[in-house]
Amino acid sequence: MASDLVLVANAADATVSTFALDAAGQRLEPLATSAVGRGCSTFVVDEDRDLVYAATKGDADGHGQGVDSFRLDRTTGALTPLGHVDGTGYHYLALAHGGRVLAGAAYHSGEATTWVLDGEGGISDPVAEVAWRNAHAVATRAAHLYVVSLGEDLLAQYLLGDDGRLTPLDPPTVPAPPGSGPRHLVIDEAGTHVYVVTEFSGEVLTYTRDTATGTLAAAGATGAYATDRGLRHSRFGADPTAEHLIWGADIALARGGRLVLASERCESTLASLRIADDGVAGPMLDLADTEPQPRGFAVTTDGRYAVVAGERATTVELVAVGADGSLRSLARAHTGHGANWVRTIARRD
Repeated sequence: MASDLVLVANAADATVSTFALDAAGQRLEPLATSAVGRGCSTFVVDEDRDLVYAATKGDADGHGQGVDSFRLDRTTGALTPLGHVDGTGYHYLALAHGGRVLAGAAYHSGEATTWVLDGEGGISDPVAEVAWRNAHAVATRAAHLYVVSLGEDLLAQYLLGDDGRLTPLDPPTVPAPPGSGPRHLVIDEAGTHVYVVTEFSGEVLTYTRDTATGTLAAAGATGAYATDRGLRHSRFGADPTAEHLIWGADIALARGGRLVLASERCESTLASLRIADDGVAGPMLDLADTEPQPRGFAVTTDGRYAVVAGERATTVELVAVGADGSLRSLARAHTGHGANWVRTIARRD
């Protein structure tokens, strides 16, 4: 009996592959491959309503660019198209207010956007749009929204209404280390800490979060890349592969929030870091080689496994995450081309 569904976006094929993780956690069983618009990359799943919202790049002229919605069949793994709203090229999507609000970050156009959802796959016109240079990710908790600006080395923080409106908090931003390139973020279950992976310095940054006001404060930073392989600090506009530079990518929590995992694309590694009693991440516990150029990965709902996709691979890797932070490869499964985003959800029987 399968315990989780794993969805993988294959950007080059414009598809999403769905796998079932077997109950023993030893293999990924292919279930379905669904067409999800040209250039599908980031997506988010509304588990309560079996809905998927996916960003698509459209055709060569940008027609069809925006966000599409789909119905997910948890038995077959197939996605059925429901709706579409025009927009720009979004690099991250997140849900808020029980699936009634959608938020997205657009890297190239430098903005974060919110929409109101009708619960049946319908998406409103944009409600709020805020400009942040190279906005790369958004995350929500309760009535708060956080936007990561890679280009400005900061996190913007907002009050997020259930009507999608945004109100800046006081202060409106918190800094990341200069030149670090904050990229993706994750909030712990208690809502007391936020963890950010940086693209240029390959670090995991820890921020404390005031659960009443939603405001963040910097609390620590630690490396999450192969320090013994000659990688150097990267910079905006550089070619990491040509210059062998740090190229941090994705981040997730594992093992009940006691570990944080982070991927690095130049050396194609997955790192595990322990989260201390005070909530600060670090030091690094293990570092494992994984799929070529691992832009995206996700942790299963029980926190014991990670599924890693590589942009230069046509397979995804299933990795066991030990309570001690150890990372052990278990299996691989074939997916499409340009795989760059992974989500896991519980499978209903």
